[in-house]
Amino acid sequence: MAAARTGDESAFAALVERHRGELRVHCYRMLGSFDEAEDLVQETFLRAWKNLRGFEGRSTLRAWLYRIATNACLDVLDGRARRVLPHHLTPPSDPSVGLPPRTDIPWLQPFPDRLWEPVEPSEAQPDSAVVAKETIELAFLAAIQHLPPRQRAVLILRDVLGWPAKETAALLESSVASVNSALQRARTTLKEHLPERRLDWAPSAEPTERERAVLRRYMDAMERADLAAVADLLAEDVRTTMPPWPMWFQGRDAVVAALAASWNADSPGYVGRFRMVPTRANLRPAVAAYVRGHGDRDHRAFAISVLRIEDDRIAEATAFHDLSLFPAFALPTVLAPEHR
Repeated sequence: MAAARTGDESAFAALVERHRGELRVHCYRMLGSFDEAEDLVQETFLRAWKNLRGFEGRSTLRAWLYRIATNACLDVLDGRARRVLPHHLTPPSDPSVGLPPRTDIPWLQPFPDRLWEPVEPSEAQPDSAVVAKETIELAFLAAIQHLPPRQRAVLILRDVLGWPAKETAALLESSVASVNSALQRARTTLKEHLPERRLDWAPSAEPTERERAVLRRYMDAMERADLAAVADLLAEDVRTTMPPWPMWFQGRDAVVAALAASWNADSPGYVGRFRMVPTRANLRPAVAAYVRGHGDRDHRAFAISVLRIEDDRIAEATAFHDLSLFPAFALPTVLAPEHR
């Protein structure tokens, strides 16, 4: 710290880099955007560097960085619309209708598990059991988007990270009473927007062997373009979304009909043949899809799908058609023919 205060950048980097992972997750929860979370961590470090002489050590360096990161996120969120998924905006789509135009709506983004890091443990708080610590499930991210930014910050700090009310109030330059009031309002709103079943949003452990088996069967069926095999893996009320296209499908029949159209090589809506690569996102099984169209030699990046598997069936698939995400998952954008 003494060296950093004298302007030693390498000493400063040694101090703050150990917190990069958890600050990235914190900013992601606040913003719902992986790309912006990366930018906000850099902004946090820049603000910390510029104000290091003003850090008096009355809190830990970690708490000080969280304060900077939270306020940087609040600055970004000021006046901004919440991030969404397609099913938050429109009724289910008709699979017989072609793709609508892609939109620049601020969509939720996935978070690669390879970059997820747990925060430091804190004492359990039984009265704060609205959410489970460490959750970055898409359903949870979507639900907290309904909270005003400061309520969102309070809920994340108190119920997700387990910070005491006094420390949270100090971070937000507020009173304990104000923080407690904001937390109660946030919890009430959150319950209104979370799925009915806790399983839909609680953080998952490592996938079970049965889940891995479902994932392998799904990847194989997709690569073989086997509609019957895919249908057998889908829950009857499965939901699929495909941001940034503002459309989504509800139910096995609708999803299979949409796949049938996109796999018909004679159809103008033909997508191509798939290759699938397993990955992990938002503490869920996920798969990176690559397609090879007419006349193509290679399979090119298409989407990263985050799956929710229940009772050996795929209950939900959110396919993010954003090629800029592939590097974050340490995935190539092109697969050579020999890749399996």
